[in-house]
Amino acid sequence: MRSVGLDLSARKICYCEVAGGQVVTRTTVRSLQELQPLLGLGTAPAHVAFEACREGWVTDSVLREWGHEPLMIDTTRVKQIGIAQHGRKNDRIDAEVIARAVERGGIPLAHVLSPHRRQLRLELGNRRALVETRAQYVVMIRGIIRARGQSVGGCATNNLSKRLDDAQLDTETRELVEPLRSLLEPLENQIGRTEMRIEELCRTEPIIQYLSTVSGVGLIVAAAFVSVVDDAKRFRRSHQVEAYLGLVPAEHSSVHRRIGAITKEGNGYVRALLVQSAWRILQLKTDDPLKEWAEQVSKRRGHRIAVIALARRLAGVLWAMWRDGRVYDPALVGRTRRQSPSQTPQVVLTALALAARRRNLRRRVTVRVRS
Repeated sequence: MRSVGLDLSARKICYCEVAGGQVVTRTTVRSLQELQPLLGLGTAPAHVAFEACREGWVTDSVLREWGHEPLMIDTTRVKQIGIAQHGRKNDRIDAEVIARAVERGGIPLAHVLSPHRRQLRLELGNRRALVETRAQYVVMIRGIIRARGQSVGGCATNNLSKRLDDAQLDTETRELVEPLRSLLEPLENQIGRTEMRIEELCRTEPIIQYLSTVSGVGLIVAAAFVSVVDDAKRFRRSHQVEAYLGLVPAEHSSVHRRIGAITKEGNGYVRALLVQSAWRILQLKTDDPLKEWAEQVSKRRGHRIAVIALARRLAGVLWAMWRDGRVYDPALVGRTRRQSPSQTPQVVLTALALAARRRNLRRRVTVRVRS
């Protein structure tokens, strides 16, 4: 098969084909469709490598339709194939380096998400952008009010607009915050619609409902975890999942063993959501083995370290639940050997899953009514 390297960007695509260690074809085009004379249907099959990027998923799908074998490169390990070697890096050089790496083998591959999980990831990205935008507006509104020597009082983020109606603010302050306040209601409506679409996607994913039975883990956290991991069978042990999400400590042990902060590799959004869930678990009023374990860590190492440790363990617990196809069972938390799903009655497991689903549906209904 032919050995081809692509360097993808928003404005152009650099193409390079190598055979016998020599560059045989090199070109630059503006879109993937312009590569049909070289890679379209009917052309000789090729191994086509490219770095993981925004265009990666659609590029993978198109190349498969054209009859080629796409190879998406893990961007965290591109130095292994020689990219940026000797300080030389541009699109044409990168395409050639990738093509030569394809010919000699040893490409560090990235995982390609399944189509359904791609859609889930995109919807979650929309929600994240909307929620972060709302948070920025709320912070700015509160800042303006404080700068004017007034107060609106504490309230949930999605209730600020109503609180402003009842607050004792002077006319000038209201005029200052009105441009931002007028945007909050449309944002709330869009967040509600996006969450409804996410819920529809989650209905076809029973495992998401199962994962949301963990205390402190809601539908959004479970959906984000599934959309990133994609396939539980990709990992053999929970530690691999924790490392994939950047929740394991960095280690330097060439001479002396040194353990540092967590690596923060992988998807930062899921990592942040797991940390938020860890905080919620520690604030639970009920007993939970995960909470008890984290409290013991907190006594030895401090509260912040305990939260990160709990987020790491939570990732492992979610992966194990997914692997075994079961809902959260506190009796199994902390056990070292793999448990059979039949040890907990299936009636109990189903009841827990349905209860979690009802909780999430009630929350979605609240959003719809508000919007």
